[in-house]
Amino acid sequence: MAPPEKDLKEKAEQAAQAAKQFSDIFYECFDKKRHALKNLYLDSATMVWNGQAVSGKDSIIKFLEDLPTSITILNSLDSQPVDESAFENQTTIVVTSFGKVQFTDNKAKSFYQTFLLSSKDNVWKIVSDNYRFMEVPPSSAGL
Repeated sequence: MAPPEKDLKEKAEQAAQAAKQFSDIFYECFDKKRHALKNLYLDSATMVWNGQAVSGKDSIIKFLEDLPTSITILNSLDSQPVDESAFENQTTIVVTSFGKVQFTDNKAKSFYQTFLLSSKDNVWKIVSDNYRFMEVPPSSAGL
């Protein structure tokens, strides 16, 4: 049995590799072929888009397909392994991305997105997806 530190390091490396591969696929589909995103979500997936909750793969895909065309640039990507007991004893990771997105006829906006991904039979699927535009708060006087 591998020492706990080695096991954690292997899980962190697996999470980083999976996050990179996943994000490349996800954002390519998001920008160029949203219909293909249906292959990335679990049937029971949930999404919160700027505070608007959407449940179920079909509803999520409909919501995303109704968005204007986009161009996404990632500035950072992070991932962390999650204890397997968190989701049906499957390998699970949290992926957080930060970048800029520009929707047709709109100014580019910064965003961050957090995914909970689970792997079954070496296929990663989105369990939950949280997308949020980063709004700059008004300056506070005296700070």
